Amino acid sequence: MKKNITLYSIAIALGIFAAGLLFGAHFGAGSIEVAEAESAPAKASPVKPLAVQDMYAPGTEALKPDEMRVFACGTGMPNARPKQAAACFLVELGNGDKFIFDAGLGSAERISALKIPYDYLDKVFLGHLHVDHIGDLDAIWIGGSIANRQRPLRVWGPSGAKKKYGTKYMIDKLRETYTWDLGSRQGNVNTKGLQIEVHEFDYKAVNAVIYQENGVTIRTLPAIHGIDGSVSFTLEWNGLKFVFSSDTYPNNWWLKHAKGADLAIHECFATPDILTTKQKFPVGDSLNVGTQVHTSPAMFGKVMSDIKPRMAVGYHFFNDFDTLPQMTAEVRKTYDGPLSMAVDYMVWNVTKDDIRVRMTLVDEDVWPQPSITEKLPANPKERIGFSTYISDGRHVYQQVIQDIYTETNERFGTKVPTPTFDDKK
Repeated sequence: MKKNITLYSIAIALGIFAAGLLFGAHFGAGSIEVAEAESAPAKASPVKPLAVQDMYAPGTEALKPDEMRVFACGTGMPNARPKQAAACFLVELGNGDKFIFDAGLGSAERISALKIPYDYLDKVFLGHLHVDHIGDLDAIWIGGSIANRQRPLRVWGPSGAKKKYGTKYMIDKLRETYTWDLGSRQGNVNTKGLQIEVHEFDYKAVNAVIYQENGVTIRTLPAIHGIDGSVSFTLEWNGLKFVFSSDTYPNNWWLKHAKGADLAIHECFATPDILTTKQKFPVGDSLNVGTQVHTSPAMFGKVMSDIKPRMAVGYHFFNDFDTLPQMTAEVRKTYDGPLSMAVDYMVWNVTKDDIRVRMTLVDEDVWPQPSITEKLPANPKERIGFSTYISDGRHVYQQVIQDIYTETNERFGTKVPTPTFDDKK
């Protein structure tokens, strides 16, 4: 027994010795590798920009002379929300032209994020007069003037079955609505940009030219939505074709004249299931609104299969993690081509060779961009002013005002006289 214990002890000792050799060999080599790694010069972290950017930063990329860039400034449903404004797309061309198609609720905020001086934003095309397609027209109109758009805002829109349903009637009433606003600005800022030129055209016209300047041709197509007076648009420039449905039921005019477009933007409304489960519509209303008033995703897919664009763009639904899969699945039942399911700030760069789809990097602290036009002074003679009752309510801090004028004149090398008041208080 004692002999067995001795042999057993010797075996254990030899095992421990062998293990020690293996352990030392392994970790000794590791120690050498660590030492060598520590002595090697460290590689510098990358400091150069990435070769390919997966987003668009406004104001950082030149638009090529033969290129079209399209921004989604509103892709949601009739009720605007922080994530998605209502309908609006902005088309920017390599020749310098810019066009706004629809101007729905919340879209002016998105337009400002693109960092385009308002001087250029003077052409708006309206597909119809629902609030979710015109709700921010006033912001573009008056806001653009405040930001020194020194030219009238030009608006193209359809007539109606009656005069009161036409674009001109709506613009005339918009001016009346803002009578106080416009009056308050007279004599305080230059008001040239507060003029509006209305170009109303026949809503029944088929493929009729409504705009043709600088190599750009825009045509109108009848659309089927709400009541008579809805239209869609086609824009052609430099061999590229952009088409925008606004809101419409699938129709023969679109299928004929939108065929083969490079970028085809067509409404793709929420499914009846989504309308019922998310917005609690009665099933009958969901079916009517989702398939008769608007174009359903599967119907959208059929439209795109017929016109075969280089890129199909679906909009007019709330694009969320739980709705997008259902919307896309419905589209894919009837269409298997290139597809973008739009969300606000999506951007498409279109050339004859490629269509690049990205998201815009948004600067929430953006200010209106410096105007390219000299800022004209206000004409004090236009000022309406206050009644004696209101004027007598002033409590004037004359010295504070004097100090502000003095400091400002010194800073900018001007000699603007300080106003004086008969302050009896």
